[in-house]
Amino acid sequence: MKPVARRSVWRDGASRPDNLAEETPVAFEYNGISQAVMLATPADLEDLAVGFSLSEGIVSRRQDIFDIAVVEAEAGITLKIEIATEDFVRLKAQRRNMAGRTGCGLCGTESLGQVVRALPPLPPTQPFPLAALYAGMRRLPAQQILQQATGATHAACRVDRDGAISHVREDVGRHNALDKTLGALARGGVAVAGSALIITSRASFEMVQKAAALGAGTLAAVSAPTAAAVRLAEKLNLTLIGFLRQETCATYSGGAIIMEEVKA
Repeated sequence: MKPVARRSVWRDGASRPDNLAEETPVAFEYNGISQAVMLATPADLEDLAVGFSLSEGIVSRRQDIFDIAVVEAEAGITLKIEIATEDFVRLKAQRRNMAGRTGCGLCGTESLGQVVRALPPLPPTQPFPLAALYAGMRRLPAQQILQQATGATHAACRVDRDGAISHVREDVGRHNALDKTLGALARGGVAVAGSALIITSRASFEMVQKAAALGAGTLAAVSAPTAAAVRLAEKLNLTLIGFLRQETCATYSGGAIIMEEVKA
């Protein structure tokens, strides 16, 4: 299935062709057992499988994912993921079965205790240059291919200390976009620690949790964070930035940011 559908729409008094972002049910199946179903853009699904598995704590290491098969059917797509026996036994004990809407992070969670995972605080790191975040934000739109075509997708990416961006991934769901980027980084053996993540959405509680779970010390969002996201970022020693624009932002948690002037 392609991530973009071509349809005719009535616009400005005439029928015109238009691009629409696809979203389709994607089922996550671990060792033959269904675990989660969500709506997602049918692109970079192997990245999504790895990122979701790691950021949700289903596996603790990339090496514990042995195989991923993407199986298309009329009703949607199934990601058949083979994981280590130890991880699968723990997964069955959690008895978590999520059936959510687009990119819904907590839909279907069975208990309050499953919402907040016991993550250790991130270790102190060298301050991340604010100028690098501004540079990354300027560069990101040019690589949002699906957004340019449809106007309907979120994006996430890694930015290094020089402002270069990589592993740009898009999805109709903001959680999915972040998981795809995290999965792409893990599959490529690229460490998240020492770099920052940019997301073109608000920063919710679970977005902070996902970023911290893979060791990201800085998460920068185009929109605002939630209060719960800020509290969690403070607890986990994660620098949380909101309202990131080309030359302005707001720091909500963490002092590990160098407030640099951006030179034209």
